[in-house]
Amino acid sequence: MGIFDQGLAGIWGFLAVLLPFLFVLTVVVFIHELGHFLVARWCGVTVKAFSIGFGKEIFGFFDRHGTRWRFAWIPLGGYVKFMDDENGASVPSREAYARMTPAEREGAFQGKSLAARSAIVAAGPVANFLLAIVIFALTFTFVGVHVTAPRVDELLPDGVAATSGFKVGDVIVSIDGQPVQTFADMQRIVSGSADRELTFEIDRGGTPVTLKATPARREISDRFGNKLRVGVIGIRRNATQQEWEYKRYGPVESLGLGVRETFYIVTRTLSYLRDVILGRESADQLGGPIRIAEVSGQVASVGFVPLLNLTAVLSVSIGLINLFPIPLLDGGHLLFYGVEAIRRKPLSERTQEIGFRIGLAVVLMLMMFATWNDLGIVRRWLTGIG
Repeated sequence: MGIFDQGLAGIWGFLAVLLPFLFVLTVVVFIHELGHFLVARWCGVTVKAFSIGFGKEIFGFFDRHGTRWRFAWIPLGGYVKFMDDENGASVPSREAYARMTPAEREGAFQGKSLAARSAIVAAGPVANFLLAIVIFALTFTFVGVHVTAPRVDELLPDGVAATSGFKVGDVIVSIDGQPVQTFADMQRIVSGSADRELTFEIDRGGTPVTLKATPARREISDRFGNKLRVGVIGIRRNATQQEWEYKRYGPVESLGLGVRETFYIVTRTLSYLRDVILGRESADQLGGPIRIAEVSGQVASVGFVPLLNLTAVLSVSIGLINLFPIPLLDGGHLLFYGVEAIRRKPLSERTQEIGFRIGLAVVLMLMMFATWNDLGIVRRWLTGIG
C-alpha cells in the first residue's frame, strides 16, 4: 500500500470513529439540555444561551425570545444559561439577581419557586431517560429482536451449572422470581450477578425443578475484542436457525420493554459502582470520551440501529450520572434544594460556593481517572497507526 493509500485509510479510520462519536454525544447532550430548556421556558425563566459544546462558538443564531443557540468547538457537553446564572454550569449569581429590576426578576431562575427550580434541574436527566425509552421502544416495534428459548443445550465441564444439578434439555423458567422468556434474558440476569447465589426455576421435561447456583466472575471478550468481566454459570444454547425467532412487539408492549431496558441499565450501572466501592470489581471499566469514541466507531461499523441503541445506553448513563448528589451536577443542585425544603430557607451563599468547589474537584478527578483508563485505547490507536 502506498503512502497516499495509507493516508486515505488513516483519514477514513479517523472519521469512522469521530463521526459516530459526534452523533451519539450531540444527540444525548442536546436532549439533556432541551429538557432543562423546555421546562425553564414553561416556568417563565429567561434563557440567555443554549449551547452544544464548550469554548469558542462555531456558529449560532438568536430565536424570537432572545436565546442564543450556539454550537462550540469542544463537543464534550453543553449547557443552558439562564439570565441570572454566573456561568454555564447553572451556578446562580446572587449579585446579578440583586441588580435586576422587578420586571427582570420575573424571568430569573432564582425568583422561581422551589418546585419550579427542582423541576427545571431534574428535567435534563429525565429527558435522557425518556430518550432511551423511546429509542428502545422504536427498536422493539420496527426492528425487532432475534430470540430463542432459554434451554440448556450444553454444560461446560468447568462451569458452575455442571456441579449445581443442571442437565441438558432443562428450560429456565425464572431466576430469583424474575420470569425468563429468552436465552438473552437468562444471560442478562446471570452476567450481572457474579458471586451472588441465584435461584433457578427449571422445567425438566414437564417437571418443575429448583436449583441454586452462584455465577462465577470471568473475563470475556466481546465481538470487538473489548474485555468485560461478567457472571457466568457455564451453559450454552446451540440453537439451529429454525429455533431462532425474529420478534417484533406492539407499541404498548414495546414501551414497557423500553422502560425495562432503561431500568436494567440503571440497576446494572449502580451494581457495578457498588462492587467497585466494595472492592469486588476493578474500576478499569470506567471510561471517558476516548472510550465512548472507540465504542461508537465499533458499533457504527455494525449498523445504524446498533448505534442508536448505543445512544440510548449512553443517554441513560448521562442521565444517571447527572443525578449523583455531587455539587455542580444536577443531582447536587437537587441536594441543595432538598436541604432548602427541610430548612425552609436556602443554604448560605458561602456554603453553596464551597459545595460547588468540592463538586468541581470531584468531577475533575473523575474525568482524570477516566482519561487515565482511556490511555490504553490511545496506545492501541498509535500502535495501529505505526
